[in-house]
Amino acid sequence: MSITGNLNLVRERIDAAAIRSGRKASDITLVAVSKTWPVADLCEAHSAGQTVFGENRVQELADKYVDLPHDVIWHLIGPLQKNKARKALAVMDCLESLDSLELAWSISRIAREMMRPPLSALVQVNVAGDEAKSGFSEQTLRDALPELLAIPYLQIEGLMTIPNFDPDPEQSRRHFARLREFRGELAASTGHPLPHLSMGMSHDYEVAIEEGATIVRVGSAIFGHR
Repeated sequence: MSITGNLNLVRERIDAAAIRSGRKASDITLVAVSKTWPVADLCEAHSAGQTVFGENRVQELADKYVDLPHDVIWHLIGPLQKNKARKALAVMDCLESLDSLELAWSISRIAREMMRPPLSALVQVNVAGDEAKSGFSEQTLRDALPELLAIPYLQIEGLMTIPNFDPDPEQSRRHFARLREFRGELAASTGHPLPHLSMGMSHDYEVAIEEGATIVRVGSAIFGHR
């Protein structure tokens, strides 16, 4: 199937999952994960109406940024090293992988120097407690969130998680449910709504939507497998 056909199928499944969760498809943002795929494939997806793309690496995002139309919204979904923050801030619209106070303050300082608007960011939470994954633990985020919310030039929009891969999407459900519950706890304690939950990828995005995802990151279901 073509990229356009794949996109249409993903959108249909998002629609159905949103209905099952009592929401509208317009409540869900589809991030087309385009890492390693050529610009021509992104252009095909864009021609089919896709405007939000996600990249793992700053340099690859920067290279594609110059070749895609200006209405594209770029999410950086991979880890960001402090020494690449300036380059990233020149091209990204949203950082989905904020994983430390140190990085947050570095972004704030550089954004102020660049005189750019505050950066939208999602805080990465390691809800599964996987030592191989980045992100705040629940307790470290409870402690850090008041400071994160007060950092200038940074707009904390919600939470993101990446559970351990399991071919059975139902195995991810408990992690998605926990992120939703944890978001509620944080919102109640801080008074900050944290409206977005980024969770779910090609194999489990429908389950993620059923558990409250507002952003899903879908790559292979759109662009195919290498």
